[in-house]
Amino acid sequence: MSEKITKIILFIASFIIVIISAGMVLSLMSGAAPAFKEFGFKFIISTEWNPTEGKEQYGALQFIAGTIITSIIAIIICLPLAFSTSLFIGEYFRGTKLAKIIGTMVDMLAGIPSIVYGLWGFYVLRPLIVDLGFNAQGFGIITAGIILAIMIIPYATSISTEIIKMVSNELKEAAYSLGATQKDVIMAVVIPEARSGIFTSYILAFGRAIGETMAVTMLIGNTNIIPKSIFDTGNTMASVIANQFGEADGLKLSSLIAIGLILFVITGLINGLGKIMIKQFN
Repeated sequence: MSEKITKIILFIASFIIVIISAGMVLSLMSGAAPAFKEFGFKFIISTEWNPTEGKEQYGALQFIAGTIITSIIAIIICLPLAFSTSLFIGEYFRGTKLAKIIGTMVDMLAGIPSIVYGLWGFYVLRPLIVDLGFNAQGFGIITAGIILAIMIIPYATSISTEIIKMVSNELKEAAYSLGATQKDVIMAVVIPEARSGIFTSYILAFGRAIGETMAVTMLIGNTNIIPKSIFDTGNTMASVIANQFGEADGLKLSSLIAIGLILFVITGLINGLGKIMIKQFN
């Protein structure tokens, strides 16, 4: 009887999640419908953003470009640092006090709210960008990309470390018994066994970078143009929604909801692509 009740509870919980997800999609589609009805597919490929009444024209391409560029910068910086740190904590110095201290710090950094990263970036990273001569005001795609990287490195590191620790000790001991060095064991046993989980951690980190709002909003410069270089200012899909949603109505509000729908779809596609690539690794 208790097993039957457990199954019912689990089914209800799963069904509620499905209903919530479907409700989100339907509400976004309903809110975005006027924008797509007015502009059609042109909304996705247009860079015009003119809220002037009677001359309203909206397009999302510049925000899509800003989102993708900042996220790619972030993941490029994240990959080597997160991978190296996870190997350090999870394998090379596993069980040592140093590894425990660094692991605790990584977990703590992974849980810090994004607004705190944004404040740090505004008062520390932005002036540094100015001092290096990359940007007169310190705002821009590169600044937002770097702060995103700093945000997702602990996130990817924490997940990767746990995956590496889960690799079977029996497999590693068997390799050592055959005369393998620690480097050989890591390259031939640990990485092949953990690669699916490690790759998943980077997909999740990339997804977090794509959807990040406050830290990016504080540093990207918030201009509605496609950046011509990584040192130009720009906007992401999340940042333009955060900046303009509160005062929007009518067609502009619908356009912002449409951008949210596009962001939802892009995140879903990335996660789906990640699952396909994970299956290739297995």
